[in-house]
Amino acid sequence: MALPEGWTIVTDYDKPSADVVAQFKGVETGPVGDALGRSAAMDAAIKPIVAGLNVLGTAVTVSTRPCDNLACYKALDVAGPGDVLVIAVQGYPTHSVWGDLTSEIAKTKGLAGMVTDGMVRDVMGLTEVGLPVFARGLTPNSPQKDGPAEINVPVVCGGILVNPGDIVVGDTDGIVVVPKARAEEVLEKVKAIAKKEAGIRASIRANGGLPDSAIQMLKDKGLM
Repeated sequence: MALPEGWTIVTDYDKPSADVVAQFKGVETGPVGDALGRSAAMDAAIKPIVAGLNVLGTAVTVSTRPCDNLACYKALDVAGPGDVLVIAVQGYPTHSVWGDLTSEIAKTKGLAGMVTDGMVRDVMGLTEVGLPVFARGLTPNSPQKDGPAEINVPVVCGGILVNPGDIVVGDTDGIVVVPKARAEEVLEKVKAIAKKEAGIRASIRANGGLPDSAIQMLKDKGLM
């Protein structure tokens, strides 16, 4: 089927295995971001709209013009269980791109959540549906539904490049995106970080304050 002018929809792309994605369950965004070089988080304004709902899944990307969310419905048609819609609207702050009805569709289809650098609406309905939704903020203004848009192409959302199939990890601190090609490498680094931090905590308790690593660092800088 020929698409209308201006539309791009990709359905054939690589995804990490469900087993690899599952290994990120319960891992906080901080260690994941550290494993990615300490600069992998989306804009700090992008936070969970409903407190306590974390997100983990593979990205289905959407690039749509501000004040238009027709593409969200097509992305919901394309996406499947375990996917996270990542909707890039260039940080547009005036109209929402998502609401309780789109959340209802996503939850019914088994999607893992939605992330946008724009705004959403219907916070009471979003809370009732219980789908993890991460956004810049709330506005009651609704969007148009005209298009065009692109689905499953590389997008920049909250300052971070996201490719379809990348792993999206989100909690109260924010959103971190793991490039799919680096997933297993990041998992190994996260394990090493957890081991290191356990040792630091033990040192804090043993010293009654600064751990050995911090003391050495201060000494190296001539501060102790």
